[in-house]
This record gives sequence, C-alpha cells and structure tokens, in this order.
Amino acid sequence: MFKNSSILITGGTGSFGNMFVPMTLKKYKPRRLIVFSRDEMKQWEMQKIFSNDKSIRFFIGDVRDKDRLYRALHGVDFVVHAAATKIVPTAEADPFECIKTNINGAMNLIDACIDQKVKKVVALSTDKASAPSNLYGASKLVSDKLFIAANSYSASQNTRFSIVRYGNVMGSRGSVIPLFIEQLKKHKFTITNKSMTRFMITLEQGVDLVWKVFRDMNGGEIYVKKIPSMNITDIAKAISSKTKIKTIGIRPGEKIHEQMISIDDAPFTYEYKDYYKIFPAINLWSKKLNKINKGKKVSKKFNYRSDTNKKWMQIEELKKWISKNKKIIGKI
Repeated sequence: MFKNSSILITGGTGSFGNMFVPMTLKKYKPRRLIVFSRDEMKQWEMQKIFSNDKSIRFFIGDVRDKDRLYRALHGVDFVVHAAATKIVPTAEADPFECIKTNINGAMNLIDACIDQKVKKVVALSTDKASAPSNLYGASKLVSDKLFIAANSYSASQNTRFSIVRYGNVMGSRGSVIPLFIEQLKKHKFTITNKSMTRFMITLEQGVDLVWKVFRDMNGGEIYVKKIPSMNITDIAKAISSKTKIKTIGIRPGEKIHEQMISIDDAPFTYEYKDYYKIFPAINLWSKKLNKINKGKKVSKKFNYRSDTNKKWMQIEELKKWISKNKKIIGKI
C-alpha cells in the first residue's frame, strides 16, 4: 500500500511517531516519509537515528501554520495526524493553546490536505473524546467531528478522512508506567483513585491499527481496537508489589474510567473480529452495507468502557511486557 508513496506524519517526533516511522520504513519502504513537528531538538535526535535513510525527510512546522502545512504536503499521498496538545491538566490551565492546536490545527490540516490532493488521512483520537469531561477530550471530540465532516466537502478531490481511537499507550512519555518507575526512587506510588481503570495498548498495536485503517477505510469511520483493561493498582503492583500507594485525589478533568464508545454511538457502531467501527450519523453511512461489509451491529445499550470491558490484562502479563521493553519505557 505505501510502497513508492509519500507519507507525512504530523507530531512525528512524539511517542507514536517514534514507533510509526521505523515500523513503516521497515515494512513498506515508502518513497518518502516526512516527519512534521515543531520540536527541533526532538527532530535533531531523531535525525541521528535515521541519518543513513534517504527516504526520510524532517520538516519543522506547526499545524497552527496553514501555509507551512501547504508546503509540507506538496506531493504527499497519505497523512497520519498525531500532533496534539494532550496533557489534561495543561489543557485545563491553558485552554486557548489546546484549542489552537487540536481544533484550529485540525481545520488547517483538512484544508491543506484537500487542496494538495492527499489521498487518505488518518487522525489519531483518544478515549477522552467519548463523552468528554475535560477540555482535552472536548477538543478532540471537535477534531473528530471536523475530520468526519471533511469527507462531505472534499468534493472532486476525493480526499478521504478517518479516525483511530485508543486509550492509555503503555510506556509512552507522560503515561503512568514511566511515572510509577520514577516514583520507585521515593518508595511511594501516587494514584488519584484506587478504583481507576485504564485501557492498555502498545505503540506497536497502535501503528498496526493505523495501517489497517488505511487499507480498510472509506472515509468518516472511527476505528476502536479491542484491547484489555487494568486497574490502576494492578499496574502499580506489576512494577512493585511492596511499594506503598498513596491516594492523592482526582486531578481536574480526570476520569475514573475510560470510555471509547458511548451508548449514544451504539446505533452507528459495528463489531468486527479485532475492532469496532463507528460510522458517522450525518450521512446515513451506517445503513450502507457496502461500507459495513461483514460487521455485526452492536446492541442499543452497548458501550465500551475500561471498567466493564470483557478483556483484562493480568499483573504477570504486564510484568513480562515491562521486562521486555524497559529500555524504551518513557523514552518514546
């Protein structure tokens, strides 16, 4: 699919980009892979890793800057949109900045992709966009709506837009696993609520889902991978069963449980072997069988939450994963 094509990833020096780039280069050997981000130091460090690969191109830019996006997207076939302001307390404290990146940036990218005749765009979303309780989640919900609606006004350009949605990425920068590992030095874990549950997905699984979406998408769908849940205290025990746990209370905008599909989305949601697909309500695509293919419609009361999930990750399973990936935890 990507062979001899040109791919651009926004926010390409983030956790997802650091996994997507090497995996995609190895598997598909694209003609050109453009890493678009605003962090010059992260780009500098990433360039050292790929210094011998002539197919990769680093492009300093910000999704807030539409002119820069137009330049970067010239001749690009496929786009992965990973750029976002995503730390929940930061978004609560500096809402204007979150909106500029997550909403205005999405609008800029949509316009630029259509005008530059990009074939397909996959935008990364989050569980927090489902029934959002914080500004970050609300901004990503708006972003999701923008990308879905973009399929209606790309007109003769035929640029298609779809979305992937997933929860906590295991071991990524700013996530709970590297936080707990760092807190081991102080002999105390801090959690906000002992009842808290989280979805668990690896970066490799996230990349694989994006590849799947590019192959499968017609435009407008939200793809949600089936992944296991864990209780926050079990995550802590997987790192150290002897370390004390201190409850510090819920942070502004934080949810006790994650949700990726709400009951309001159930009428438009279909189940497949490894994932769910939410079709947009705005144009009745949920009733077009050629887009549904072999999906099975979920029940009217269906929702997909981390606390009621049927699939759970065990402590020993996470221990093995941590042991195998300890060199990259918190570094990508």
